[in-house]
Amino acid sequence: MKEIELDEPYSIPYRAIYAICDETDECAEIIEHSNCYGGAAWARHHYSHSPIVRQVRTLGNMTRYLVKTGNIPLELKPSSAAAGIEAVEVKDNEVAITYAGLGGGGVGATRCRAQAAGVVRSETTPSGGGRAAKGTIVVPKRKRVLIGIDDTDTKETGATWCLTHNIAKELDCAESVYLSHSLVQLFPVSAKTQNCVSTVLEFGCVDERAQNALLENIRSALEKYSVSKDTGMVVLDSFNASSIKEYSRLCRSAELTYEFAMEYAENHGVDVWMDGKGVIGALAALPWFARPDDSVIMDAELP
Repeated sequence: MKEIELDEPYSIPYRAIYAICDETDECAEIIEHSNCYGGAAWARHHYSHSPIVRQVRTLGNMTRYLVKTGNIPLELKPSSAAAGIEAVEVKDNEVAITYAGLGGGGVGATRCRAQAAGVVRSETTPSGGGRAAKGTIVVPKRKRVLIGIDDTDTKETGATWCLTHNIAKELDCAESVYLSHSLVQLFPVSAKTQNCVSTVLEFGCVDERAQNALLENIRSALEKYSVSKDTGMVVLDSFNASSIKEYSRLCRSAELTYEFAMEYAENHGVDVWMDGKGVIGALAALPWFARPDDSVIMDAELP
């Protein structure tokens, strides 16, 4: 028989918690990277009823809460409304997130989240048993940075989705966190290698310096490892990439020209970091960040 020694038997720290803010700080996306899917699923159900929560989605072991910033006190009720997000407040370069919960939900609202990577500081009340508990964590304010990439391979060798993920994984750090990777099915044009798929990477960056370093490193890695002369890399720092949705729809339904893609990028605030013909597909990938289940379906539509 194996004797188990648990340092904290009644706490499961979240792996990491991040906050992405829109351009006005009126909306934010709280991204929780859990170590226990069961606990995260319970929280998702209860937190979805919080007044400031507008939408909840799960991506792998991450739960993503789209919230309206502000503070609305919760009326906690056992079993039916046992936990939630009470406040998300932005000040300078930080975001304060306040959680509340009853019983085990209070443990999740306090100790479990306070111990997550990315938390700068925290304040919590005692939790566990039948108590109501409240906790506030402070995390860096981040901006969403989207990188569309296509045509790093040839008909003989390579796979863009592999290369992009491996580069992103190597560059994941506290200042620029790697959040998601989506393969985006495109219209099967004649110049395709095989499956006609591009990729979008999603990062959360704390400032311009971190963003520029990230992008320079991605471009350098693509120049080193790409086996195609047509590699395209485009960048958009946007909360929702709504300005590119129409282009993506067109690219997924017909063959577009390089000239049209370059003009569209220029007119819609997208920076071209590598200007090969892959820009056509790279640009179309941008709005599909964090939607890998839908982006592989040709007739799927963006919300």
